[in-house]
Amino acid sequence: MRLLLVEDDPRVAALVTEGLGEDGLTVDHAPDAVTAEGLCALRDFDLLIVDVMLPEGPEAGFALARTLRARRDRTPILFLTARADLDSRVTGLDTGGDDYLTKPFEFRELRARIRALVRRSVGEASNTLPLPLGYRLDLAGHQVLRDGQPVALTPREYALVECLGLNPGRAYARDSLIERVWPEDSAVDTKVVDVFVSTVRRKLGDSVIETVRGLGYRLGPLPQDVRA
Repeated sequence: MRLLLVEDDPRVAALVTEGLGEDGLTVDHAPDAVTAEGLCALRDFDLLIVDVMLPEGPEAGFALARTLRARRDRTPILFLTARADLDSRVTGLDTGGDDYLTKPFEFRELRARIRALVRRSVGEASNTLPLPLGYRLDLAGHQVLRDGQPVALTPREYALVECLGLNPGRAYARDSLIERVWPEDSAVDTKVVDVFVSTVRRKLGDSVIETVRGLGYRLGPLPQDVRA
């Protein structure tokens, strides 16, 4: 998953980025609302973690949520803030936030809330999402399952499947996959994506990932898809 953290405190930003990075999540950081709005216009995120009090003002996080919702951006928003009063929590949810967590916080709870929001955004009630050919995507365990047993995938191969699995039906260009699966190395050649797709197909089956001519790749048809 690719997340955007909107946080002006560099210590908190480093803590959250490092902690979620250890879980295999890609975290982009915006120190203010203006930067965050620009990043949201440039790329897609699976979740936004937003502080309320930012350099633009004490309620800049709320204003950012309003702006994104006004332009029909439905990315889940989790407010992570020191403002713990009831009025602030209500305002956060009313402005378009999907969840609200106050500082200080426990990382276990943050991770659980992230998983819950992602499940909700894709219409699932459990920590696993359906994949083609009877596989399941285990968000909590960062693995692909078949009949409840993990399949041997490298972390990078899993990240590729996760990216496609979280957005079934959406085709990703190779450059977009590089941004999400190889975020720390922009020098990766697009041919590397083709190699990893071939490896995943060999391990899971050819129909797990579809090639979309002129666009890139997308998740293969799920059992309930009309395309299946």
